[in-house]
Amino acid sequence: MLVLDGKIASAAVKASLLQQTQALQAAGKRTPHLAAILVGNNGASETYVASKVKNCDETGFGSSLIRFNDDITEADLLAKIQELNDDKTVDGILVQLPLPKHIDDEKIIEAIHPDKDVDGFHPTNIGRMVQGYDTFIPATPYGVLLMLEYFKIETKGKHVVVIGRSNIVGRPMSILLSGDRPQGNAHVTLCHRFTPKEETIKMAQQADILVVAVGIPNFVTADMIKPGAVIIDVGITRVEDATAKKGFRIKGDVHYEEAITKASAITPVPGGVGLMTIAGLLMNTMKAYEGKFYHN
Repeated sequence: MLVLDGKIASAAVKASLLQQTQALQAAGKRTPHLAAILVGNNGASETYVASKVKNCDETGFGSSLIRFNDDITEADLLAKIQELNDDKTVDGILVQLPLPKHIDDEKIIEAIHPDKDVDGFHPTNIGRMVQGYDTFIPATPYGVLLMLEYFKIETKGKHVVVIGRSNIVGRPMSILLSGDRPQGNAHVTLCHRFTPKEETIKMAQQADILVVAVGIPNFVTADMIKPGAVIIDVGITRVEDATAKKGFRIKGDVHYEEAITKASAITPVPGGVGLMTIAGLLMNTMKAYEGKFYHN
């Protein structure tokens, strides 16, 4: 049974990017720059953003972390995004979600210029992805593609079942894996919360590759897994556990201990798709940099 280790796959991506940034520095050019906006002090968001900044540093990228209190007005946040849009030294912009309830997530996402949308959430980039055009792919699905590529997981002609239809993971994942691309050309079935449970189980049992992104710990159990299937667990949830040092444990959407008795390959949680999400973000940031004509 193969563990699809995100540490190994993401390290390979970062090593390649580091070579590129070192070459840029040797040529006297600036390196890619990512600007991250964090609103409020959500613990999980703090951790995610800190990790992104750390990975930028390890890859030779520049980064800026811009913090705002959670009472910032929507207008002020939009003004800051426009300032970053206009800044020619900033290649990529991300706004860490979730945002406070008084701020419209969609309005913020649409305010980021499509050429700097390294999270791949802007409607323009989503539309280009659907059409199969070159664009920024949402970071988590991109990370999954990079993982499949690194571990040489064949997708062509395979039956892929995606459980979950969020705009961030499930829906773009289904589009990408069914598209005409190296990590694509699969027969894809998409299940979601309105799919009858018995039908979801039936489909999962037929999956050569099972992608799970529902945010429910241990949602997929051994009886739902086809022997020899490849399991991509996108879920990550903090579950309270008094016996754990931090008072909680990180659980995926797949019951790992059960799944490893049937799967041929599986992503661990933590240490799997989460690390590849950052790899996808870094790849998008380099892509944003390379798409510009004003390298300073």
